[in-house]
Order: sequence, then structure tokens, then C-alpha cells
Amino acid sequence: EMSEMSERSKQNVAHGLAWSYYVGYLKIVLPRVKKSMEEFSRANPNLQVCRKTWKLHILVPLSCDVYDELEKADSNIQYVTDLTETTLARAGTKRRVYKHSLYAIRDEENQLWHCAVEYATPLQSLHAMSQDECAAFSREERLEQAKLFYRTLEEILKGSKECADAYRLIAYEEPEEAESHFLSREIVWHLQQEHVEEIAVLEGSHPPTPSTTRDSTELNLQISVSDLPQPLRTDGF
Repeated sequence: EMSEMSERSKQNVAHGLAWSYYVGYLKIVLPRVKKSMEEFSRANPNLQVCRKTWKLHILVPLSCDVYDELEKADSNIQYVTDLTETTLARAGTKRRVYKHSLYAIRDEENQLWHCAVEYATPLQSLHAMSQDECAAFSREERLEQAKLFYRTLEEILKGSKECADAYRLIAYEEPEEAESHFLSREIVWHLQQEHVEEIAVLEGSHPPTPSTTRDSTELNLQISVSDLPQPLRTDGF
């Protein structure tokens, strides 16, 4: 009965997507990101990439609007190259390839910032479900699921030793009126914060306190207690 109630309320959709994304993808690729970025920086010393940005920047648009090409989302974002591939045998597929793309982000002062960035792909599934009559997802339900996906993924990654300091989640709500360079500004803000953190570490001072950085509450990501991630079983297994 509990399973049927949960299924009807769609509470487990985002929870399951977040865990699948972590176990099936992030847990595999994130531990290798820093090495790929280090190799790229050695081969391209002319491109300034501070060490604090040697991580995968994961875009989480709460609208679930995901572009296959970031350049189409914002012309201030330009593809540079692909980082070193990781090839593994996975679930019966020989030599499955995992790779990330490096982008140059142009800020308002015409300065270029380089980073590995991509969308959280499960959001495409949430968007597709809201367009499919069988799933019967309303726009409001999709928004709640996107919030729950972000909060769940955030908690999972916080508890992952393998992925520590190898990622940065960039959750955002797009403005009601279209802004051509909203996304690039959002990414640059996070890169600037990481740069400040690196300088603080090098100088031996304290990094910025949480009050100076964006968090879940600023994006109105609050969800009810009943919607928070719950264990799938309660018998200890």
C-alpha cells in the first residue's frame, strides 16, 4: 500500500533519478575529473584554469530545459575541446566511453573563464515525462520533482568521499523575461567564487562563509518533509 501511495504521488521519481545518476555516472566519472583537468592544464599552460575549478560543473535548471549544445543556450559559452576519455566495460558494453567537454565562458568584462560543464541529464527525463500523457506530470509537479532531484543529489554527493571536491552543482531558476546571457553569468559567478576560495587557501586565510555564497534557500528549493528522500526499505537491508 505504501508503495502504491508513493507511486501515485510520484515521490520516488526524482529520488530514483538522483540515485541512478550518481551510481551509474557521477560515481564513475567524478573521481577522474581532476586528473583530466590537470593533464589539460599541463598541455595548455596558456589557458588559465585555477585549480579550484578543476571539477565538473553540473547545471541544474529547475525548469528542466536542457540544451544539447550549450552555445545555443548562451552565445557567451563556447566549446573548446574534450577532456581525456575514460573507457570502461559497463553492463555488457565493451569500451564504453565517458568524457567531458571544456568550455570557455565569456564574462561581462570580456574575460574568458575555462571549465568543464554539462547539464544533469536526468532533467531531460523529467521534462519528457511532463510531455508524455502516460506519466501525467503537470508543470508544477515537474518543478517540485526538479527541486527534489537537486536536494537529493546534493545530499548524496555531500556524503560521497570518492566525489569530494570534484563537482559543483549550479542550480538556477531562469528569469521570466528571456536574458541572452543569463546562463554564462550564472556559471561565471560560481567560477569567481571558486577562484576566491583558491586565493584564500593560498594566502592561508579563511574561505568565504556560507552567507556569502548562494544556497538552496535562495533558489526557493524548500520542499515538504514528506517529500524528502526516504530509505527504500526499513528492515535494515
